[in-house]
Amino acid sequence: MDAFETWPKALTEEFTANQQNGRVGGKLVSETETLRIWHLHIPPGERLGFHRHVLNYFWTALVPGRARSHYGDGRIAEATYAAGETKHFTFDAGQSMIHDLENIGTEPLVFVTVEFKQSANQPLPL
Repeated sequence: MDAFETWPKALTEEFTANQQNGRVGGKLVSETETLRIWHLHIPPGERLGFHRHVLNYFWTALVPGRARSHYGDGRIAEATYAAGETKHFTFDAGQSMIHDLENIGTEPLVFVTVEFKQSANQPLPL
């Protein structure tokens, strides 16, 4: 069975429509020649839609929480975050990751994401 067959139709349509969406956070709060800083605040039951990461980046969870993500390879994963938890990602030329982020917890999810524009890939347009 194709992993995408288990996704609701609206989700697969959104995935298809957002293949080049470079808005990796809720609000771009700062951008320089070398980086972009995003804030992300997702209330319980809400989600950040599909977006593609092409730049090296890291995120830091500012509060504890739980989330579910659908990924471009069809998998669905759940995660639990601790306040202060940080994760780094790097992408070689031509590599990327597309996913969404749904708050499945009882409190808002709050993250800061920092993208490094001097990466192996060019930034996607916003």
